[in-house]
Amino acid sequence: MRELTVYSILVGIILAVVFGAANAYLGLKVGMTVSASIPAAVVSMGIMRLLLKRQSVRENNIVQTITSAGESLAAGVIFTVPALILLEFDVSILYITTIALVGGLLGVLAFIPFRKRFIEEEERELIYPEGRACAEVLQAPDRKGDLPFIFTGLLIGFVVRFFINVVSLLKGVSGVMVKGFTYLAMDLSPALLGVGYILGMRISSYILAGGLLSWIALIPLIGYFTGTPLDSEEVAFEIWNAYIRYIGAGAVLVGGIISFLRNIRAFEAFISLRTGKNDLPFWVVMAGLGFLIVFMSLSPVFHFGIIGTVITVLFAIVFVGVSGRIVGIVGSSSNPISGMTIATLVIVAFIIRKMGLTGQEGMIAALTTGAVVCIAAAIAGDTSQDLKTGYLVGATPRNQQIAELIGVIASSLVIGWVLILLHQAYGIGSKELPAPQATLMALILEGSFGEGLPWMLIAVGGSIAVIFELLGINALAVAVGLYLPLELSTTIFAGALVRRFFDHPSGTVYASGIIAGDALMGIVAALLIVGGFRVQMPSLGGAVSLLLVMALFIMPLLRGVKLFGR
Repeated sequence: MRELTVYSILVGIILAVVFGAANAYLGLKVGMTVSASIPAAVVSMGIMRLLLKRQSVRENNIVQTITSAGESLAAGVIFTVPALILLEFDVSILYITTIALVGGLLGVLAFIPFRKRFIEEEERELIYPEGRACAEVLQAPDRKGDLPFIFTGLLIGFVVRFFINVVSLLKGVSGVMVKGFTYLAMDLSPALLGVGYILGMRISSYILAGGLLSWIALIPLIGYFTGTPLDSEEVAFEIWNAYIRYIGAGAVLVGGIISFLRNIRAFEAFISLRTGKNDLPFWVVMAGLGFLIVFMSLSPVFHFGIIGTVITVLFAIVFVGVSGRIVGIVGSSSNPISGMTIATLVIVAFIIRKMGLTGQEGMIAALTTGAVVCIAAAIAGDTSQDLKTGYLVGATPRNQQIAELIGVIASSLVIGWVLILLHQAYGIGSKELPAPQATLMALILEGSFGEGLPWMLIAVGGSIAVIFELLGINALAVAVGLYLPLELSTTIFAGALVRRFFDHPSGTVYASGIIAGDALMGIVAALLIVGGFRVQMPSLGGAVSLLLVMALFIMPLLRGVKLFGR
């Protein structure tokens, strides 16, 4: 049966670039990304089966493998590299491309020795939910009924984002200042509603709990004890910026460490260092890793020499194993790669300072290490899900591993341009693109190489994470909400509420379409804004905009997508 064909490679590369760009926008806006495997599988079926008349399940599987590699690489890049932009360092497209390429290749190659154990030998323990769901989509031609939903989602997300970003008819955020208490708001992003729908009530509730803890407990409390009157949105955000972000950093750091300790046994698989008979040969894996080590040691892009390179590769292998195992339990969308990266950054910053690197040089070296590790962990999580899908549909692991490498290379060549474009259009660190993870990385770098971090606030955040873990609650999800502006958490929760009351068999695919449409219009809008095209219209107001966006989000779930004649 056909697998790695010219058709599957070309279509996969195109979709990898598109979904990678969309996920870059989404991650910079909301601080999280969503796995592209399922929507990529659906779109792949639409293109390969309906347009190109190619019926091979394994060929479709190669398309979604390449596509999802592009999405995951984008996630690793936007969580880290923008920190240098926030610190006003000169970041070139060559730097971004090189970091993305090295981290992506390292993630794919380092996961291969884990594949047989994780995917085949621990099949009952590691279920890989998204990998299984993707396999079901690929194996069910009668799921053409999902196509109207994903394209309706694309259309709605695209149109709503156009009327928010380009013509300003809809207000982007609907909020109210409760004077003397706090600021309460909802972001009208369709992508956030889609994220909440996919995450469901449990995880979305944890995120909202973290947000409410920040905005209706900690911020009013800090305002009271510091004598700061909470009489405007700006004051509330000043407290959030000065105190809450560090508390959130501590919670994310401790939550990431807890996730690592829970999955430490992953490394039993690496001790035997072998690959399966259908994997890329072990000598190819080791030759590839050896080449990356030599390249990183000699390349001027990397600022840390052989010792720093060895540290980077060791951290990458550790978190590749952790990431591959975690997504087998909770899925790629809940993979805590930001927590792993923060843990890496704190430890590496300490080591680099002891090596004598300080100031800008030390910060760039530490962030580069963190970026490579983050990208490797993101790609490893995606690779493991894709290989599980392939295992279930009878694909050849070797071909999928080659497809992952192709996806990494193609996306690496584009992601730098996308990042610079978004920064020019919206400004990374602005309200439109707050880049929460990258902002957190920048804070840690500044503290580690400057006057020092406010360790008391970080310790408070870590204590909060421990308390939630003792209560049996996912501390990392709470930490995300603790750190994000409240309007993001409330909208994610609203999406989960829609799923609770208006669930639909094609709802997840529809929500994926919404996310993709919103994010893609964000890219198009960036091009229009940079080109000088932006229309200022009278806004409909926050309440009216909110009702309109919610109605548009819910209607297809009620009516079965009448827009497409069903």
